[in-house]
Formats: sequence, structure tokens, C-alpha cells
Amino acid sequence: MNSTISGLGSAVSQRYDRLTRAFHWLTAALVVFMFASAHIWETLPKGTPLRKGLQSVHISLGIAMAVLIVARIAWRLLGTHRPPTNIHPALNLAARLGHGALYLLLVAQVVLGFAFRWAQGEPFSFFGLFPIPAPFAIRHDLRGTLGGLHDNVAWAIILLAGLHAGAALWHHYIVGDSTLRSMLPGQRGDIRG
Repeated sequence: MNSTISGLGSAVSQRYDRLTRAFHWLTAALVVFMFASAHIWETLPKGTPLRKGLQSVHISLGIAMAVLIVARIAWRLLGTHRPPTNIHPALNLAARLGHGALYLLLVAQVVLGFAFRWAQGEPFSFFGLFPIPAPFAIRHDLRGTLGGLHDNVAWAIILLAGLHAGAALWHHYIVGDSTLRSMLPGQRGDIRG
């Protein structure tokens, strides 16, 4: 049975549809793995198989992240329903700005990752299945700048995602609403967003 919103504006539990939840948690898992893998390989000696392997997986998952982000944005734009909220309009605006910033940072991170790799002048591929050619030449001397930006954006994503998670916990434990439950697996009414 689908949940509804009462005439007084109070919301009862509604959940995002399965694809939206899958996109959300897959993005979160990829972000955490990619952030961790980059910091792990920095501690390993250059040229070792584990370091090269982590870099290769990181690059391939970056390509997967690009596809995921495009699909996620398309799905979000096609969605017609958003979860009901009882929060103050200023908090609702802050939540929308936070989500928008996360999407923008994720897109920027993918673009910077690709540009950084192309500036290095090294070919890269998706798990060795097919190469990702540069659509245009990127100066080799920009690799340091692009790499630094890629690292800074990664930290910004982690910090903003941490705030996002903290806000979900605040909703769940302090406010007591269904914000966190709407993104968790469940069988109640799915909503698209």
C-alpha cells in the first residue's frame, strides 16, 4: 500500500524506487572505494603490481562512475515525485543545494579524472575491454594542476557526503521523520526522485 500525505502536510513513510536507491548506494560505494584506493596506493612503492592494480581498478571504476552519473541524472530529471518533507523551507533549500553540489562535484571529479589521465599521455581502458581515447589534446604540463584539482574535489565530495550522511542521521534520530528510511531497502510504497 502506498503512503500518502495527509491534508495537514504531515508525511508518512515513503521510499524511493529501487533504481533510485540502487543508484544512491552504488554511487556511495564507488566514492568510498575510489577515495580509499587512491590513498592506499599512495603508500605503496611505485611500480608494484598492487599499486598498478589499484590504479587500474580505480580508473575503470571512474569510467563506470561516469556512466552511473549520467544515468542517475537522467533518471532524476525523468522523475516526477519527490519525498514529502515537513522541514522548514530554509532546510529544504539547504538540502536541495547540498544535493546539487554533490552532483556537480561528482561530474567535475569524473571530468578532472579523465583530463588528468589524458594529460599524463597514458592510455586507459575499462577493465582492459576497450580504450577511452582523448577527444582532444591536453597539455602534459597540466597534469600536476589537474591531479591536484582531482584530489581536492575528492576531499570536497567526502566532506559533503559526510554532511549528507549526518543530515540523514539527524532526520532519523532527532527529527524522527522518514528521510533516512526512504533511501533504505524496504517494501513500502516506492516513490521516484
